[in-house]
Amino acid sequence: MAQHVRGVIARAKGEPVELTTIVVPDPGPGEAVVDIQACGVCHTDLHYREGGINDDFPFLLGHEAAGVVESVGEGVTEVAPGDYVILNWRAVCGQCRACRRGRPQYCFDTHNAKQKMTLLDGTELTPALGIGAFADKTLVAAGQCTKVDPAASPAAAGLLGCGVMAGIGAAINTGNVGRGDSVAVIGCGGVGDAAVAGARLAGARRIIAVDIDDRKLEKARSVGATHTVNSREADPVEAIRELTDGFGADVVIEAVGRPETYRQAFYARDLAGTVVLVGVPTPEMNVELPLLDVFGRGGALKSSWYGDCLPSRDFPMLIDLYLQGRLDLDAFVTETVGLDDVEEAFARMHGNDVLRSVVVL
Repeated sequence: MAQHVRGVIARAKGEPVELTTIVVPDPGPGEAVVDIQACGVCHTDLHYREGGINDDFPFLLGHEAAGVVESVGEGVTEVAPGDYVILNWRAVCGQCRACRRGRPQYCFDTHNAKQKMTLLDGTELTPALGIGAFADKTLVAAGQCTKVDPAASPAAAGLLGCGVMAGIGAAINTGNVGRGDSVAVIGCGGVGDAAVAGARLAGARRIIAVDIDDRKLEKARSVGATHTVNSREADPVEAIRELTDGFGADVVIEAVGRPETYRQAFYARDLAGTVVLVGVPTPEMNVELPLLDVFGRGGALKSSWYGDCLPSRDFPMLIDLYLQGRLDLDAFVTETVGLDDVEEAFARMHGNDVLRSVVVL
């Protein structure tokens, strides 16, 4: 029987979000209903509200979540009612050319629940990243549920559903940071700090955090940065070179998504070094680089999609590291708020006052 629960929606571009009643249907084949315990307030949710993703309003916001499976539909075997899960937006298909080549982290046909959640009047909702977790309960494809150790705090664990996984994965999976490498991270918001933490986990010997805000740089130090550069006060390319014996970093992770910072990342790497773009640009942005420099510097220019993660592989491993005290996910939780505080959390995000606000239900 369909359930009526609370949910946070964006009705129209740029309008304040609204807490209202939504209808969650019983799970169909391959689907699951999840009782949400916590959901991070991510920049992507703000992009949805601002019409920066598409115009399929109204949106049911929220996607960076952890909770407990309440019920499953026909044919679901990977999770069962009572399982503690992190939600993900990469439910791999197992059949596309990437999956068949043994590269499911690049799956080209990820899927969501087929049924729609609705408003009371029947208006269909578009769930953010196919999840829609600013709600008491949500309907997802069962493959979007990754079972993890229930000892992990929901507020911390849910962050692996998007931003923290994107940053850690940019370092470990995409950047292939290895023991003894030098790493620079440009942009120290939640994703950038997660990249710093990922570089630390991977054994980087020198981790240089770059930002224009000293508060963010101090936070980056707390999660693993060995050096910081305020790029309002110093040329970041020269500063990174000075901190790497004049050569540049082995891996530079750009977590801003702007042409000017991408150019900085390109020139701040060592010869044969790697640039990883994990910051999300807007459609009108372009970057121009001398082709001779692209050729002459060698190495690799990469983009990181969701940290090139495979949730079934990466989420349990990172939760184990968290429970061992080797990955401080709690450090990314600046505050916990209620479902009716999402609009205020967006405002604090604009003011750079938080790494993550987390809605706790």
